[in-house]
Amino acid sequence: MKNRDEIAERLAASGYIADGELATAISLMQLLRRPLLLEGEAGVGKTEVAKALAAAHATELIRLQCYEGLDQSAALYEWNYQRQLLAIQAHRGEDADAIEDQIFSEKYLLERPLLAAIRRDKPPVLLIDEIDRADDEFEAFLLELLSDFQVSIPECLYHYVDYPDVDREARIIMARIDGSSASLSLQIARMVESVRKEELRKVPGVAETLDWAAALVGIGVRDLLEVPETVHETLMCLLKTHEDKSRMTREVTERLLGKVA
Repeated sequence: MKNRDEIAERLAASGYIADGELATAISLMQLLRRPLLLEGEAGVGKTEVAKALAAAHATELIRLQCYEGLDQSAALYEWNYQRQLLAIQAHRGEDADAIEDQIFSEKYLLERPLLAAIRRDKPPVLLIDEIDRADDEFEAFLLELLSDFQVSIPECLYHYVDYPDVDREARIIMARIDGSSASLSLQIARMVESVRKEELRKVPGVAETLDWAAALVGIGVRDLLEVPETVHETLMCLLKTHEDKSRMTREVTERLLGKVA
């Protein structure tokens, strides 16, 4: 799966509608055997890329969630200390070297995401999420580890994942929400695009778009312009803070609906 058009088709079959630039970035990632750094606002679908890629390759998705203070043991492996202590007590009085060999064997090892990814017979998709939250020391360890296992770093590819344009978001809605017609999906995508341009504290991502589309289809909406009151009432699917809900008055909703036609 190296051609960008083939990648886009396989991702679409897995429920992710990628634009041309993202498909190109993934094709280069696979061609050059380099990790791909995806950056973008919350909710644009960065994690969904990894999920869809794993589905397209019919392989496992292994996720390492980064956070401040993340250390090597939490990411690579740990020993099952309780089980080791029980084994030591059970074999008390036996040869110390034999006990040591036993308790540091495979069955006492707790596999964490990085070791799991390295040891899989079939290469998985390794998602290292929010790496910017990790300490500099951990980032250095991560790069060294990947380099030792012949992943081509020090540099990685880079692509900024932006919110989808109207046409692509409409296609995403149709691909994910059963019963959403082309015309309704396009109206929803246009409305969401307008909402994102408002001064909001938390801009709705694609997940919120899909929630809203599912809600509208579920209550039988076929045309947004026919049910402005329902549109306003269901915007709670898009707006996640009290401040944003307060700003989205009925007048604002009507103004944005005027751009949907």
